[in-house]
Amino acid sequence: MVNDSNTYPSVNSSRRSFVKASAIALSAVATLHVQAATEAKRKLSGLVSPNDVVLFQGDSITDAGRNREAGTQANAQSGLGSGYAWLAAAELLVDHPEAKLKVYNRGNSGNKVHQLAERWQADCLELRPNVLSILIGVNDFWHMQNGNYKGTVEIYERDYRALLTQTKKALPKIKLIICEPFVLRCGAVSDKWFPEFDLYRAAARRVAKDFKTAFVPFQSIFDQAVAYAPAAHWAGDGVHPSAAGASLMAHHWLQAAVAKR
Repeated sequence: MVNDSNTYPSVNSSRRSFVKASAIALSAVATLHVQAATEAKRKLSGLVSPNDVVLFQGDSITDAGRNREAGTQANAQSGLGSGYAWLAAAELLVDHPEAKLKVYNRGNSGNKVHQLAERWQADCLELRPNVLSILIGVNDFWHMQNGNYKGTVEIYERDYRALLTQTKKALPKIKLIICEPFVLRCGAVSDKWFPEFDLYRAAARRVAKDFKTAFVPFQSIFDQAVAYAPAAHWAGDGVHPSAAGASLMAHHWLQAAVAKR
């Protein structure tokens, strides 16, 4: 009869080996968690901090079909829509679960700056955001051009400044991100949009500079993107981003919001 103890390791020996291997594995996992936590803290050393309320505001580009009822709760997927705000929020929440962030989307399709102001108390100030991102301007130009609005770039800038002044007065410690209005030359966007639309872009940049906010240069980003894919790939109608366009926006928004400063 073969003595198994001479052929196979003893039970105790196997157990010791297992325990030793498990300890090494657990140590490695712990090290990875420490590294991940350190990296998370590094990434969140930008505008977004643990326990922050993050609010996306704007027009249909931000709205992106969000569910109004679901949006009353922070971090609700359907309430965040299906555009860049949702993609940016999803990455924040997945990468930093320990940060306990609360993210809301209050973009409204068709809005111009003065319409943001009309709903600002309920859709911004009462949420008390720590980080506020605003993308507004394309309708201020588009609706003027098609005869549905008697606005000017001067009105756009005046209203924008008044909105931010009101916001900073109510929430002095708020961190602001101004996003550049943009279009791509396809679909509804023709050469007759230019150079006048560029004045709205310049106005948004001035507002960001004067209020010392972060600025996301979306027009410049898409101008570079059309070098490796046609305009319609990023926004079929020239205004509303495709999935690819929204992904590009989210990527650059996150760089502005969470990159180490």
